Amino acid sequence: MTHLDATTDNDTATQQQVLRILIADKFDASGIESLEALGCLVQSNPDLEGDSLAQAISEQNPDVLIVRGTKVNASAIEAGRELSLIVRAGAGYDSIDVATASSRGVFVANCPGKNSIAVAELVWGLILSCDRRIPDQTAELRAGMWNKKEYSKADGLYGKTLGIVGLGQIGMEVAERGKAFGMKVVAWSRSLTETRADELDVGFASKLINLARMADVISVNVSANKDTAGLISKQFCQAMKPGAYIINTSRGSVVDEAALKRAIEDKGIRAGLDVFADEPGTGTGSFSNPLVQQPGVYGTHHVGASTAQAQQAIATEAVRIVQTYLQTGEVPHCVNRAASTPATTLLTVRHLNRPGVLAHVFYTLGQAGINVEEMENLIYDGAEAACARIQLDDLPEESQLSAIGSNENVLSVTLTQIPGKS
Repeated sequence: MTHLDATTDNDTATQQQVLRILIADKFDASGIESLEALGCLVQSNPDLEGDSLAQAISEQNPDVLIVRGTKVNASAIEAGRELSLIVRAGAGYDSIDVATASSRGVFVANCPGKNSIAVAELVWGLILSCDRRIPDQTAELRAGMWNKKEYSKADGLYGKTLGIVGLGQIGMEVAERGKAFGMKVVAWSRSLTETRADELDVGFASKLINLARMADVISVNVSANKDTAGLISKQFCQAMKPGAYIINTSRGSVVDEAALKRAIEDKGIRAGLDVFADEPGTGTGSFSNPLVQQPGVYGTHHVGASTAQAQQAIATEAVRIVQTYLQTGEVPHCVNRAASTPATTLLTVRHLNRPGVLAHVFYTLGQAGINVEEMENLIYDGAEAACARIQLDDLPEESQLSAIGSNENVLSVTLTQIPGKS
């Protein structure tokens, strides 16, 4: 994980762990200063992307890569000989090839919740844009046109129903602001129960399609994954009220854009969109999407989290992740640790805390062709003894258990079937 630099102080040689960190995106200056204060060697190049990112990783050989919006593809990950951690300085991590990272033994972590207020604020900017057509009014004023007759037509939000799709931290912030506007708030989320909705003082939609039917304004605030791809579907769009507003600040993949376009054309739906299915992978560039050409669609440039307040909070959290990794090897907010493994059996070895004990255990298992899926070695108070809990993919034979127990430093050996595994 680390590079060791030898230093000399009062004729005593010491070694200091040094993490090499490549920041391939804009990152708050306070975060860079904090990483350097930890003794990390930091290279910041916010313009890296595509092949240039892979080349920089190959040349600089970082232990840690920090990105915001920069896409990290397979070639970039494979270029890192020492790369062991990728930190997404934000919540969503669909811009990172997590499958390749997992196959290469690279942790991927994110910084959830630190941009919730910033995103919620943009949601409300887009809601108000839909209701009062503020961007259209500004454009006409700049063009020298006065059109009070047209723009005096607005429904208003007070007393209307705000539907929240995904009641995580961002959804909660959107909901609180909806209440301040005097709106009725109804929510749907995969994990939301009616009891929890009552505790949060929001209405409960048991089915997503029901929320589509009852809401005047809909805010989409879910993570992008295989379960949410196309969540705002043709059926959802068809169920929306005529003239309703829909806001998406999550990811473009969550919305069936063709279905939304038809709803805009056929039902007078208005949309506020910060994200799109075909966004450029860079900070600037050309962009074409049929949705943004539609009247009543108000778009922004995937900037929901882009406030100074949010970026400082995210940088602080990214530094905390790196610091924890450096000091303990643990990765807060790791998104690619397996939820389950092929392990079927738990081997528990109580042993004296001596060198070579675990090496003896692993050698015996290796000779038997049994793989260790997960393990932890707990040290008892006083550090005289320890307990190794080792998850295995197969059942050791009695002779192998006897061989493990034959070590003079082993106190006991037990086997337990892992529940639900056979």
